[in-house]
Amino acid sequence: MSVILKSFSSLYFATLLMLLGSGLLSTYLALRLSETADGLWVGALMAANYLGLVLGGKLGHRLIARVGHIRAYVACAGVVTAAVLGHGLSDWLPSWLLLRMLVGVGMMCQYMVVESWLNEQAQTEQRGQVFAGYMGASYLGLILGQLVLVVHPTLGPELLMLVALCFALCLVPVALTRKLHPAPLHPAPLEMRFFIDRVPLSLTTIVVAGLLIGAFYGLAPLYGTRIGLSTEQVGLFMGCCILAGLLVQWPLGWLSDRYDRVRLIRGCAALLVLAALPLAILPQVSLPLLFAVGFVVCALQFSLYPLAVALANDHVEADRRVSLTAMLLVTFGVGASIGPLLAGVLMRFIGANMLYAFVCACALILVFRVRPERVTHLHQVDDAPLHHIPMPDSTASSPLAAALDPRVDEQMVHEQMHDQAPPANVGGETAPSADVRS
Repeated sequence: MSVILKSFSSLYFATLLMLLGSGLLSTYLALRLSETADGLWVGALMAANYLGLVLGGKLGHRLIARVGHIRAYVACAGVVTAAVLGHGLSDWLPSWLLLRMLVGVGMMCQYMVVESWLNEQAQTEQRGQVFAGYMGASYLGLILGQLVLVVHPTLGPELLMLVALCFALCLVPVALTRKLHPAPLHPAPLEMRFFIDRVPLSLTTIVVAGLLIGAFYGLAPLYGTRIGLSTEQVGLFMGCCILAGLLVQWPLGWLSDRYDRVRLIRGCAALLVLAALPLAILPQVSLPLLFAVGFVVCALQFSLYPLAVALANDHVEADRRVSLTAMLLVTFGVGASIGPLLAGVLMRFIGANMLYAFVCACALILVFRVRPERVTHLHQVDDAPLHHIPMPDSTASSPLAAALDPRVDEQMVHEQMHDQAPPANVGGETAPSADVRS
């Protein structure tokens, strides 16, 4: 593993800086708005960020194809840096929505450059370790971004400058890397009709995961301030919750490879309802209880996305898995754009604890919707269940992350990403009958 870390250190370091800046920016803006605005505006800012991520998946392909990877990365890092500093030039909230969307668009393009570079240079037998290194850099950056608030709790413009500094410095390792320039990219087809028919339960779980994770990143800092936490305590709380998402991935993988994934999704959802209930019904809680419950809640809600991805891959052939990842990320982005708005409205009119009431309601949807008897296994792949791969946080990956997944055949990925010919069966009109019936 040390050889992998050394070989890809520049790309991992760029990822860490990007996510440090992104994680700090999200919490900083939520805390800033908690002083003057309500939960609806905080939720709208996070929704704008996820909308930008979704749009960036499309625009990124075109930009990279037109000017190349390094120029695209440099241009987008420059736009993101300017957008971050723009938050300090004006307090007009509608302008912040536009700036947050620009940050999302630019960051998605940056993810695509880094992931295509990692995929291009990774040997087949290294993919799992390269993927794990990328995931570790992503989560570490997010956690460090929260801990900055512990060291520097004052919500002044210097924090915005620190975020801009991270995005400016992430240019350096990419610009100076000696790795070969990746081949040009071509968009994977988004076969919406095919995947809606084939893996509806996975898509339902992904939407709910988007609702939950989008609401968490956007509104958990606001929840903390509303129940009386200081800035340092909010930073520790967010860092503790994100750490739970990282630590749960490995035991989750062990369980996923040995037990039915539909039952695991439903079980996680049921436990999530019970875990979030104390914070949903109690307007005030002690600090130890808050941290303990927050840790468990995040461990469970961060389990839903990778389990749904694994379940979907069990029912989709290798040559469609890059397209599947694009579909799953768009689906997640839609949910993550809606979740902060819904939870923000509830928090505005009822109270801060409605964030966790929203978590309970979303988890109940999965308890009633995702059932083992709905799975027919008609088109399950021959080697299912496939080996579970811990996924990076869905705010820190692009459709190209599937290319790093060792479950995806390398030749199929190469054809999906680099073939100049139009892909066959786009739109899924000739899709076979569903594996998972809704």
